[in-house]
Amino acid sequence: MSFEFSLAELEAIVRDLEDGKLGLAEALARYEEGIKHLKHCYALLAQAEQKIELLTRVAEDGSPVTRPFTDESEPPPRAAGRQRTKPKPKQPADDELPSFRRDIDDGTGRT
Repeated sequence: MSFEFSLAELEAIVRDLEDGKLGLAEALARYEEGIKHLKHCYALLAQAEQKIELLTRVAEDGSPVTRPFTDESEPPPRAAGRQRTKPKPKQPADDELPSFRRDIDDGTGRT
């Protein structure tokens, strides 16, 4: 059973349960079926996660160097000395403002 099929079935079950038109016995049966599909989806996702490899660096010959993905995997370290900083927006000087902006009263009594 594929992930997509199980997910579609799970979504249909949720719609049926939210609709409220099922009797108690049928709602419980659909709920149990939904739990089976949910567990199946989680198992397939766990298998896919185990197959993912993280790129750790590029070798001198240009080939990727990878390591298996694990929950404990940390992102590869950043290059030394590089930090991400957000540039500060440049404040325009008064002579750079359009003329209509220079004529607005800024509340200081001057225009």
